[in-house]
Amino acid sequence: MSGGSGRRVLAVGAHIVFDGRAWQVVGVEEQLVRLAGEHGEVATVLAGHLVAAPDFAVTGARPQAGVPQWGLFQTVPVREQEKALAWQRHIQEVEYGLAGGEGAAGVPRPQYDPELHTLAEREQAKAQELTALGWGHVAASTVQRMRLNYRRQGLWGLVDHRTTKPASRTGRADEKVVAAVLEALRRQRGRSKGTVKGLMQLTRQVLDERHGSGAVKVPAQATFYRLVKALADPAELPGRPARTATASAGRPFTPAVALRPGEQVMLDSTRLDVMAVFADGTTGRPELTIALDVATRSILAAVLRPASTKAVDAALLLAEMAVPHPLRPGWPAALAMSRAPVPYRDLLEADRRLEHAAGRPVVVPETVVVDRGRIFLSSAFLAACESLGISVQPTPPRRPTAKGHVERAFGSINTLFCQYVAGHTGSDVTRRGSDSQREALWSVAQLQDMLDQWITVEWQNRPAEGLRHPSMPATALTPNEMWGAMLGATGHVPLPLTGDDYIELLPVVWKPITERGIRLNHRTYDHPALGDYRGRPSGVTAQQGRWEVHHNPHDARRIWVRLGDGAFTAIPWIHADHVHQPFGDQLWQHLKDTVARRGDRERHEADLAQALDDLLRRARTGTAHPREHALITRHAPAALPHDTDAPTGPGTVEDPGGQTRERGKTRQQERTAAAGNAGTGKRPDGHGPAVPRPRRAGLAAGEDEAPAALFDTTEPWPTPVPSPGSSAPGGEDAEDGLDAGHAWNGEDDLDDADAADAGFGLYDAAQEAQQW
Repeated sequence: MSGGSGRRVLAVGAHIVFDGRAWQVVGVEEQLVRLAGEHGEVATVLAGHLVAAPDFAVTGARPQAGVPQWGLFQTVPVREQEKALAWQRHIQEVEYGLAGGEGAAGVPRPQYDPELHTLAEREQAKAQELTALGWGHVAASTVQRMRLNYRRQGLWGLVDHRTTKPASRTGRADEKVVAAVLEALRRQRGRSKGTVKGLMQLTRQVLDERHGSGAVKVPAQATFYRLVKALADPAELPGRPARTATASAGRPFTPAVALRPGEQVMLDSTRLDVMAVFADGTTGRPELTIALDVATRSILAAVLRPASTKAVDAALLLAEMAVPHPLRPGWPAALAMSRAPVPYRDLLEADRRLEHAAGRPVVVPETVVVDRGRIFLSSAFLAACESLGISVQPTPPRRPTAKGHVERAFGSINTLFCQYVAGHTGSDVTRRGSDSQREALWSVAQLQDMLDQWITVEWQNRPAEGLRHPSMPATALTPNEMWGAMLGATGHVPLPLTGDDYIELLPVVWKPITERGIRLNHRTYDHPALGDYRGRPSGVTAQQGRWEVHHNPHDARRIWVRLGDGAFTAIPWIHADHVHQPFGDQLWQHLKDTVARRGDRERHEADLAQALDDLLRRARTGTAHPREHALITRHAPAALPHDTDAPTGPGTVEDPGGQTRERGKTRQQERTAAAGNAGTGKRPDGHGPAVPRPRRAGLAAGEDEAPAALFDTTEPWPTPVPSPGSSAPGGEDAEDGLDAGHAWNGEDDLDDADAADAGFGLYDAAQEAQQW
């Protein structure tokens, strides 16, 4: 018999076709096959001769059962499905005598009884029956063809395949026009894209070149638009956004797989959908840089910058992942590491710093996945990765899906956190309120504190559908639960970092030590500690005897030089006494472009220092140029707010005279607004009814729908742990009235107060260990 796989098997009772006639096998004896014809004739044939005949076919044997192609069958129209099912019942009745198929209960009708009629007679009877039922003129050959199709393909063989032919992409379009459109698209590839109308003109030019002027007509505009959409690649379709202009053909998406914490950590930056109040009183959207662990979906570190993130920020972000996040004063005890679903006692034995840490993972990355942004491919960032033993894996160009996890995390932060913060801007300008800038209440430092608490409270304890444990596949785990589950297999190895380790991560330059000190970018740095090294080479032959100098691009008031003892020494700027606020390289470059040189370099440096002091004073009083405001804001270090004796609210700042005013407004602007709104029942800013200013960690009236865990607290702002990102509380910086953006590197042997300022924006592990 004939199987579904194409095998041919001869057996007694099988129906075959041989010598142009139908036969039935009535006996098989060694190499002889006895056949009986439809009209009573009998023949005996050698099996080899029978099988080798050109028209030999096994037709009456039952095929091997195949798997029904139900998915393919459901792609045809419903009417054709019903017709095919009807044919199936009729074919089964022809072959087995019953419409239900072999083994069905019942008695065959006389004209379809296999015991009384041959297969050819049953096929003729079925043809007559279908014709009488109104199926049109159905011949016996039609029934036989459908029966053979059913044997070969099952139910799919009974379908009218004229309804299954795929529609052509180009329809009835002229092949010459199709070829011309493809040629026009090829010529446009790699060039700046225009509109479809311009492509239509290029297509007409191609047709004229190939077939003569006017020989082939270009179709109507609507038809041409449909033709271009069908033929063009989505990335090269005219009218697509500019960001996809040079994109290549799409590749299959392969999700990143990590089996242990730190195996893959994705880094990326984006603008936060919240307006913040910058240090100079202006408002803007800060930039957020996060590090996301793929294995646990944990946000290991998150840093907010007033403007663009620099390479040093990304480098120090690496160190923050490996240092425990302290449980800050004022945070509930439920956020402690001891309450997290992790093997706390085992962790504590390995790292005593975790005793007062917040419930967030501490991971040393093995590989960081970054895009091809300048900050992530800079020498400072790559050197930081090398010093920490971290591999850097850049993603393919223009492939945002290669960092899909961190891109999705940004969307979650904007929807789960940002929309509940005053000053929310929405994801685009169409969703932005008219007064989002005036609604801004929080400084970058305050937003950083709230974001850290939200990550600890909400993100790390929120189940993620992508986190599953093999023993509990039906349960979605939280990032903290996944980290705790993986710790049993990977363990935890602490990585202690000191203040010098953070300095090591800063950008490095090589400079000589002269009689006047160290010159860097038209600034002179000097300190008595350089006395024994002036004019002497460092002994590093590869750098021509120059000395290793580390500098902070966000705070140029001091540098760190590695002297003969191998330790870092902080060297202040000689004019640091005139500047009580950090300034960055870009602001200094602006001054060099605007201040004319009137004498030697010492006089010019003094003029630059005086211009810098005047600029910072103008910024404090709100009279600086907008560009100068932007330059100052761009390099203001991010740090935690200070807890002073007379704390002010998040919407106010303290004047040099000790009084408070609303952020973003000068004293004169406040007096003018108050005079204009007097007796109107409005707030001094002129927006809405007069309501009391929110408390330092609260919201204005009517905003109680935000999560209470983020903002609703009556406690004052906590005193920050001394860190490389915040000034030492109660120190000389506070007495001098310096900004909260100053930093402290934990060194005890510095002589002046300014030298204790590093501006890292991160915590010092050694100092944290002393506090714990």
